[in-house]
Amino acid sequence: MNTELFILNGYGQYVWPAFIFTFISCFSLYIKTRKEYRKQEKMFLKEFEQAKTIKTEIVQIKETRKKAFSGSAI
Repeated sequence: MNTELFILNGYGQYVWPAFIFTFISCFSLYIKTRKEYRKQEKMFLKEFEQAKTIKTEIVQIKETRKKAFSGSAI
């Protein structure tokens, strides 16, 4: 195998650490962002489910009132 690829004409000792540092930095930022996204997603879904439940209960109450106050005998 040709080691010239890794040596990079003598600049490999500067290029490879910089490449590794950049890769680690981007990967850690990705992990942190993904964790925060999942946290925010859970909070959003929790709030959305509560709103949906309340809306469903209100609709059911309105339907019950319509049936109760309709002029027909039960």
